[in-house]
Amino acid sequence: MARHLALKAYGKINLGLDVLKRREDGYHEVRMIMQTVGIFDRLDLEPKPEPGISVECNLYYLPTNENNLVYRAAKLLMDEFDIKEGLSIRLKKFIPVAAGMAGGSSDAAAVLFGVNRIFRLGLSMEELMERGVKIGADVPYCLMRGTALSEGIGEILTPLPPVPQCPVLIAKPSINVSTKFVYENLHLDQLSPADHPNIDGILTAIRDGQISGIAENLGNILETVTIKEYPIIQEIKDTMLRYGAIGSLMSGSGPTVFGLFPDQETATTAYEHMRFGESSNLAKQVYLTNFYNLNQKSS
Repeated sequence: MARHLALKAYGKINLGLDVLKRREDGYHEVRMIMQTVGIFDRLDLEPKPEPGISVECNLYYLPTNENNLVYRAAKLLMDEFDIKEGLSIRLKKFIPVAAGMAGGSSDAAAVLFGVNRIFRLGLSMEELMERGVKIGADVPYCLMRGTALSEGIGEILTPLPPVPQCPVLIAKPSINVSTKFVYENLHLDQLSPADHPNIDGILTAIRDGQISGIAENLGNILETVTIKEYPIIQEIKDTMLRYGAIGSLMSGSGPTVFGLFPDQETATTAYEHMRFGESSNLAKQVYLTNFYNLNQKSS
């Protein structure tokens, strides 16, 4: 049994997010292009002789009980395999919270991976992903990572070729957005075809290795709800484009916005303006990163 595991849980952005319909069970059918980025949380997992799961976190306002997805992920596997030992989880958050970047899902995915490794459960990646969807629709993707087409409620995943590397500026304003609120206020019957993003156009650009084609087709149908409620999201998008982004979009249900940049110099200048300069009032958290793919790792 491994005595200690140090893991990184990477955040994601959506290069495209479309909602096709609302199902009878209340879930929504989606079609999304998911992309891992180089911002990550750190997790330290360590078995302990006494039973039980203990969670510590650097953010005082996050729960450390069964209301935290990392706790639920550990409990899921430890109950299934009747593990008598306990587990200590130390979580250090860097991915913005409640931001549309799947931070909680990524942390849960890392714990599933870690518990499988520490207690030598022998589960394959596919078996971990099957269990992950019980915790959240994004968890299977966060186990797989990289560039992927996500369908169904998010659990049907098709790996895609890695996107061409480019600087990614990420900015989260000092608001939190309820995913439940956004989906409840998404009225598909009131939207036009033009409101739906061109997912096929993004797929073609990814397969052709054309970052400009990806940037031109960025689209997120949830912006039709979230931007109306929080106009600052549009302001951040416009600011990134003014500073030289070739495309900008809200990730997930928001409120995080990302911009794709043509080169490091332009991206760094934009980062400095938004982090320290004339536009620093727009976002509480600003990061400059890049894409993360398994065969094209971010530093």
